[in-house]
Amino acid sequence: MGSRKASIQALFTKADAQIAQIEAEYNKSLHARVIDPALKIDIKNVCENLRSILDYLAADIRERHCLAASASDRFYFPILPDEKAFDSRLDQWFPGLRQSTPVVASALESAQPFHSGQEWLGQFNLLNNENKHGDLVEQTRVETHQTRVTGQGGGQVSWGSGVTFGGGVSIMGVPIDPRTQLPIPHPSIKVERITWVDFQFAGIGASALGLLKQARAGIGSIEAAIRPLL
Repeated sequence: MGSRKASIQALFTKADAQIAQIEAEYNKSLHARVIDPALKIDIKNVCENLRSILDYLAADIRERHCLAASASDRFYFPILPDEKAFDSRLDQWFPGLRQSTPVVASALESAQPFHSGQEWLGQFNLLNNENKHGDLVEQTRVETHQTRVTGQGGGQVSWGSGVTFGGGVSIMGVPIDPRTQLPIPHPSIKVERITWVDFQFAGIGASALGLLKQARAGIGSIEAAIRPLL
């Protein structure tokens, strides 16, 4: 138990350093408008380390609370798409856990991606599976354009590129020019054109850096919730 806990903390420390380095390289890639192939490998490595944390935690649970489990069985931290699949896999990988320590079984169930707020775990699991069994998951550069109008009193109105205004429309009392789709220049408002740029995992639809950070925080929360129960 102690050695796994120490290993988990070491993996968290390593992942934090990796994510900080990835963020620096990520910003360079955004500026260059192409992702560095080496950055894809860095992303793959941090995902593997975060996944290892979950599997070490699963091993601690079996060791402490599933005494009848066979040491030769293969098992992982459960990440399942629905409650029925979770129930089946929990009984297979953690025999007797519901009876011996239902609070741990409940903690595992509440972490599953079929619960609201935990969808990131399903995306993270898909990312890991794709990276392990195929080529590195591709990242796609995505630009999102937004117009933001700020009034003198600090109020703001913003809209995306899919919005089109016709004649007679005003924003904060200033008419919109249908030709430019922008307010007519006026000293009472400030108009900004904002471009949000990101890389997303192809086929997953999640921000690459955003998902890594969310996975680090989420896995930290899972470990913190289960560790006191061991």
